[in-house]
Amino acid sequence: MRRALIIPCLLAGLSGCGTEPVFPPLSPAVGPPQASARSLALASYYDRTQDQLLRRGLLRTDDGGADAPITERALVANFSRIALFDEYRRRNGRFVPEETASHLRRWEKPVRMQLIFGESVPEERRLEDTDEVRAYAERLSRVTRHPVEFVESDGNFFILVMNADELAAAGRLVSRLVPGYGSAVKNEIARLPRSTFCAVYAFSDRSRVGIYSSAISVIRSEHPDLLRRSCYHEELAQGLGLANDSYQARPSIFNDDEEFALLTTHDELLLRILYDSRLTPGMTLPEAAPRIQ
Repeated sequence: MRRALIIPCLLAGLSGCGTEPVFPPLSPAVGPPQASARSLALASYYDRTQDQLLRRGLLRTDDGGADAPITERALVANFSRIALFDEYRRRNGRFVPEETASHLRRWEKPVRMQLIFGESVPEERRLEDTDEVRAYAERLSRVTRHPVEFVESDGNFFILVMNADELAAAGRLVSRLVPGYGSAVKNEIARLPRSTFCAVYAFSDRSRVGIYSSAISVIRSEHPDLLRRSCYHEELAQGLGLANDSYQARPSIFNDDEEFALLTTHDELLLRILYDSRLTPGMTLPEAAPRIQ
């Protein structure tokens, strides 16, 4: 099973790129609506998926241990593959899996992570997830030494926690959150396949290559607890600039084998390298390689 990372870094010719979104506050939920048969089926599917992964010894919440040592050589290779390659390419209006060489991307402005819950998410779950994201934002800030914080409004990294019905109807909301980025992202969010557990879309404009200005992450509310936590950990970290996955990366969440569910020490080191002042946004692998080493 895979979690998709979809990062359209340069959307040329679109108005509004790099601008701050302005929109009124969302209305609070009145009460959870009745889930559709599709959403109920997804919840059952993801429950079974989590159980199967756990029975296979996957979705580990430890840090790797003796069976997954971190070496300098592997760390350099993993960073180069994860930070300087793209996992997806835009083709015919869709994002399709195709690994391609890219350039280094990260944020320069402070990152303000804001949760936006669909009405289907009960209040107790909202409180739990808010605590999770707040603590995780603090951890990401410590690791990167870059300002990352949880906010209740005026965010620039939006986290949509919604069921399939709400995501299918989220186009207008997405347009308000990241104005000027066209219909491709809205269409992708509306029709995420079942195999896509969660996703992140990060945006930069042509005049500032490699510098993110906003992002949207999608977390399915149908997920059971551990799958949902793993989505927060992977997508929020990848939305900081680690755009690719690698089957060689271990112990890591940046690997589609689902072995590890939560950010590891290896992954913290990748983020620390990404935000090191000796690297600059826009660098290609040949330019960055000596400094990475």
